[in-house]
Amino acid sequence: MKKTKRLWALLLAMVMALGLITTAFAAPTIDSGRKASLSLYKYDITAASADGAWDAASYVSTGVQDDAVTDKLAQYAIQGVEFSYLRVASISTYSQRESGQYKVGVLYGFADDAVLQAIGLTKADAYKRGNGVFYFTSDKLNKALADALADNATTVKNALEIAVRNGGKAMPETDETGHSKVGGLEQGLYLVVETRVPENVTSTCNPFFVSLPMTTMDGKNWNYDVTVYPKNQTGNPTLEKTVREAAADTGKNGGTADIADGYAHAATASVGDVVDYQIISTLPTITSKATSLTTYTFVDTMSEGIRYNRSDVVIEFFRDAGRTDQITAWDEDSGKFAVSYDDAQNTMTIGMTETGLADINESASVYTDSVKRGYSDCTMRITYAATLTADAQLGDTDNPNEVVLTWKRTNTGYFDTLQDCCHVYTYGVDVLKQFSDGKGDLANVHFLLHNDTDGYFVTAELVGGVYYVTGHEVKESKTTVFAPNGEGHIRVMGLEDDTYTLTETDTDKGYVLLKDGIEIIITAAEGESACEACGVKLLTASGSVNGDAVDMEDGNAIVPLTVINNPGFDLPKTGGYGTWMFTVGGCMLLGVAAFIVVKSREREEK
Repeated sequence: MKKTKRLWALLLAMVMALGLITTAFAAPTIDSGRKASLSLYKYDITAASADGAWDAASYVSTGVQDDAVTDKLAQYAIQGVEFSYLRVASISTYSQRESGQYKVGVLYGFADDAVLQAIGLTKADAYKRGNGVFYFTSDKLNKALADALADNATTVKNALEIAVRNGGKAMPETDETGHSKVGGLEQGLYLVVETRVPENVTSTCNPFFVSLPMTTMDGKNWNYDVTVYPKNQTGNPTLEKTVREAAADTGKNGGTADIADGYAHAATASVGDVVDYQIISTLPTITSKATSLTTYTFVDTMSEGIRYNRSDVVIEFFRDAGRTDQITAWDEDSGKFAVSYDDAQNTMTIGMTETGLADINESASVYTDSVKRGYSDCTMRITYAATLTADAQLGDTDNPNEVVLTWKRTNTGYFDTLQDCCHVYTYGVDVLKQFSDGKGDLANVHFLLHNDTDGYFVTAELVGGVYYVTGHEVKESKTTVFAPNGEGHIRVMGLEDDTYTLTETDTDKGYVLLKDGIEIIITAAEGESACEACGVKLLTASGSVNGDAVDMEDGNAIVPLTVINNPGFDLPKTGGYGTWMFTVGGCMLLGVAAFIVVKSREREEK
């Protein structure tokens, strides 16, 4: 009896051991009743790469959450990213005999061919078909998607985005940790696309397939809760506004086609001068319709003393940051942009029209590989002109000019802005005319003012006893003659920093003209303070008269100087007395002669 019990015990142990062995070596199967989940983490790979926290070989995607990744990249998390997903195929196991062999594998069954067409597959490419379903292997699908994106990323991304938007669902936007999750998903093959990104994300990531569940990396089990780390590059458009005196009004630049010729964040100009402006903006990356621009508008604001010339806005596009390889140029008649003015606010608005945005977003003239779209990452240059008026502020109190770029992408519900500015400066001269004896008539005094740097005479208009510069004249005969007011002052307002010669052409009779012209130099240089908006150093002025430094008045605005005329020398009066004596003597001789003539006639009559 004991032997029998021992035998049964041994047999039972053998059965249990065999069961364990069988279990250990049995292939794991999908729990078809179990739901799956998908988690995503979004990080700023541009910033992480710059900081050395990430490189292409740093992390391998396993489908499992990697705490080392989330910890290391936590500070680079991107909030506000939306992904959308669409179940495109079922998961099934196939078994069939082929060429005398029995094959078993996993296939993904598509009932709709919209996604297949987008990645270049047809029903004829299916591994097998049945009951209106077309089955493909994972390697076939992966290769087709990768090849399609490599050949024409823009078209493929657009098509897949549309497919997912039409039939799929959106995941919650990523939180402050860059994380988003959706659960309770039916098993199958999912297509995931990035459908909304913050304004600083330059491109959406490529669409990707994910199998729920997916086989674990060790090939021994199934992962029902898949975690993915899709990458984003970040960046914003750039904006820079600069200014220069127009070539026709200055000797400071050559007036060439060189974009850098004379342009800076600060310039000086005389009232009446034309000043050229340029706005340089690097466009953001555009990779699909989700990143297309729907708004790209510039609002330019001038200070009171500068007025737009109007009807002269030109927009150029360049492939390179150095702006040497031009793509195209638009003028105001192109229909690509619209310009409007608000005289009360002294603003100009330049907005891209639908036609212009279509070119920027979709033009095929730049990229042939279709990795990027339109004018993605190209450089936009806007040029226009304005005129400095008598209302301009003088001296270190400058005339600022601000531009604000407002832009919006297709996938955002809000606008973003950038700002930059530049500054125009102008100055003046205050000449006090005096007579050393205090007796001269100021009305008889006249001066001319010559710009030695640019080679012209200054013209001006007299308003309220002050001369406001209006322009320049090459011919001396046509230039403005400056005369002192009742107080003896000649105030000339609105001069650029340059070298001038003040020449006295007339003075009151009895007084001596100045022997030489007076050299006046106004110099503008970078000061210690900087502009908060554009970050560049502001200008501050200094002046000199005949080589000697003078303290400029009214906030480094006006060069003061005094011109004194002295009386001429008195000539000796002996010359006058001699003339009187000759005159009297001559009269006496004439009288004697007349007397002799009369007496001679009387004798003859007798």
